[in-house]
Amino acid sequence: MSITKLLGIKYPIFQGGMAQIAVSPLVGAVSNAGGLGIIGSGGFSADRLRDEIRKAKESTNKPFAVNLMLMMDNIPELIQVIVEEGVKIVTTGAGTPAPYMKTLKENGIIVIPVVPSVKIAKKMEALGVDAIVAEGTEAGGHVGETTTMALLPQVVSAVSIPVIGAGGIADGRGVAAAFALGAQGVQVGTRFLATVECPTHENFKQAVITADDTSTTVTGRSLGGPVRSIKNSMIAEFLRLENEKAPREELEKLSLGSLRRAVFEGDTDTGSVMAGQICGMVNEITTVEEMITTMFEEAQEILEKLGKLSVVGA
Repeated sequence: MSITKLLGIKYPIFQGGMAQIAVSPLVGAVSNAGGLGIIGSGGFSADRLRDEIRKAKESTNKPFAVNLMLMMDNIPELIQVIVEEGVKIVTTGAGTPAPYMKTLKENGIIVIPVVPSVKIAKKMEALGVDAIVAEGTEAGGHVGETTTMALLPQVVSAVSIPVIGAGGIADGRGVAAAFALGAQGVQVGTRFLATVECPTHENFKQAVITADDTSTTVTGRSLGGPVRSIKNSMIAEFLRLENEKAPREELEKLSLGSLRRAVFEGDTDTGSVMAGQICGMVNEITTVEEMITTMFEEAQEILEKLGKLSVVGA
């Protein structure tokens, strides 16, 4: 079954479950435009998640999902809320959904983990998940080591369930490339940051728009939790301390609350502006609907054109 039929969506595009950002205004807009809006529950209490789910229901009657960051301590409580509120699609990251699969599947919930490697993709398929998001290191936020171009076709070849490509996708060319590599859809985060409905501070959006292809870097590799963000003074200091092998506590103190500062206060100097390498191609703010329809119109034109081309010389 295709991913669009499985999820009941028009366009095979997932909006990334970005913590503090992927909330009801953005989620509802994405689902209404034909994609899959995803509530980012990272840092949420059970009550906050319930509130966001209910707000999303008010903003759309189309399918939407909840992303679970499995490193959090309150995952059982969040899953209980998801079950009680009737959400039928869950994406996961930062851990294995194995301890929760029985509960999720007994309640008819579609489970789609985000994975950074073929090894983990195979483990997820063995658990009985419904599809996989293969995310390359180009993505913003928490990342793995392998690029999308290398990771995606290997995951597609390794599993028999639908695969969604993620990392470095911001226009129709990226969508077409993902399909050429065997994906059934794409997950996009950075491009959604520059939309009218994205509930971030204007400074955050402008930081993404003015960034170029070399504006991001990865911190936290030494801590086992690499994160890609746009370079600023806080990131430079973090890298300096990391290179000097500073204690974990010192690094965590420096970055504490940094995402909130960037998202809500517009502090793009000491805050964490999580974004992917593709931000150099994001140069304007559009509505979510305009973004999605343009992206897939471009992708369709490219794929139709490629269908008429030959890779072998005459």
